Amino acid sequence: MAKKEIITTKKAPAPLGPYSEAVKVGDFVFVSGQKGLDLSGSVVPGGIEAETRQALENIKAILEAAGSSLSEVVMTAVFITDMSEFAKMNGVYGQYFTEAPPARSTVEVSQIPGGGKVEISAIVVSK
Repeated sequence: MAKKEIITTKKAPAPLGPYSEAVKVGDFVFVSGQKGLDLSGSVVPGGIEAETRQALENIKAILEAAGSSLSEVVMTAVFITDMSEFAKMNGVYGQYFTEAPPARSTVEVSQIPGGGKVEISAIVVSK
């Protein structure tokens, strides 16, 4: 059985509750939902586009700590509080996944824990 390794980094905000930033098991990395939070845990100003960028930068930092990268992401889940802002979120998201983008689901939710407009989680398979 593969060993579970907890991934943490000081380059992304600390979890807001009893969960890990990411867990690595074998060739898989499971990244917890990341919001548009800066290192102090505050929502970045600038709306959905800035928050999406920050959430993806947080995921990128966590993956680097796990010895992986955004290019190895196979699945993401995006939660947004207002589907009318989907195009704005999608525009920023597309800048991070330009080639062979991962599978994705996107759903509207009434709230994001800790505030903000977007949360993104990711699953990676690395070699």
